[in-house]
Amino acid sequence: MAASSQSGKVGLGIIGFGIMGERLLRAALDAPEPAVQLIGVWDPAPEAAARLASVAPGLPMLPSADAVIEGCDCLYVATPPAAHLSLADAALASRRALLLEKPLSHDVEAARRFVARAEAEGARAGVNFPMASSPAVAQLRAWMEGGAVGQPEALEIKVAFATWPRSWQRDAAPWLSRRAEGGFTREVVSHFLFLTRRLLGPLALKGAQASFPPGDGSETAIEARLTAGGVPVTLHGGVGTTERDDTNGWTLRGTAGAIRLRDWSIAERQGEAGWATAPDALPNERMRPLVLRGQLEKVAAMTRGEPHGLATLREALEVQEVVEAILAAG
Repeated sequence: MAASSQSGKVGLGIIGFGIMGERLLRAALDAPEPAVQLIGVWDPAPEAAARLASVAPGLPMLPSADAVIEGCDCLYVATPPAAHLSLADAALASRRALLLEKPLSHDVEAARRFVARAEAEGARAGVNFPMASSPAVAQLRAWMEGGAVGQPEALEIKVAFATWPRSWQRDAAPWLSRRAEGGFTREVVSHFLFLTRRLLGPLALKGAQASFPPGDGSETAIEARLTAGGVPVTLHGGVGTTERDDTNGWTLRGTAGAIRLRDWSIAERQGEAGWATAPDALPNERMRPLVLRGQLEKVAAMTRGEPHGLATLREALEVQEVVEAILAAG
């Protein structure tokens, strides 16, 4: 593990330099006191090498996935889902720590086997659900612990998109727009299911519907009923139901009041005069770098074998099982 021995910092390697790989890399480069040292990237796409040279001129595009694994202390797998588990297995076989992009896989049974194996080995592994480091989510938790909700009675999750994929995801459309690996339920709804699991408890799907276009396109609408720690949850999602790229809401009501998260990063509490926004709330574009720095700090802690708070493999598997069951209802 040469990177950490040379610098004292955890050496992070990235496989897959699409949107998510670039975002985490930029967060590491822009941090005033970086939690990790970037050691290199591998992505077979020629355009990825050009983007890396522009974003981080001194960081190498390594010749192979094996070269990234060999040179890092922790591997971030940010490829399309079909490649996740083979790369994860290679990292764990080399005794590297692992940060996986969600979902674990497009194959639930393979994901179950992987999680069981990783847990049995005591692997240092987490999944990149950034809400684990969100100040807005921390505010929701603080309100809940302070009695703002009382006994939770009902949760509503809504997501809507003008088109799918969203405008800024067009480069990933070849897989994001298809039923096999893509769709907004895997890509977006999964974040809110993770949030629900973290704040309310285990998820259980009670019923679902999903609509698909002809051919192999991803879903255009979903509806589902769940419970989370026994609390009833309703979920609605659709494409072409808003003029905005992306709008979403997570609203929890209880015996003492209501709280919500809207548009990814705005925490609000219902009062006599309506919804009041948390005083330190930031729009997602400004919040995202802070959240990703928090994720990187957790990655460094995980790699050192310390408590961290990243989404666990088990949490990610539970989310994936619900997501795939919703999609199977189509």
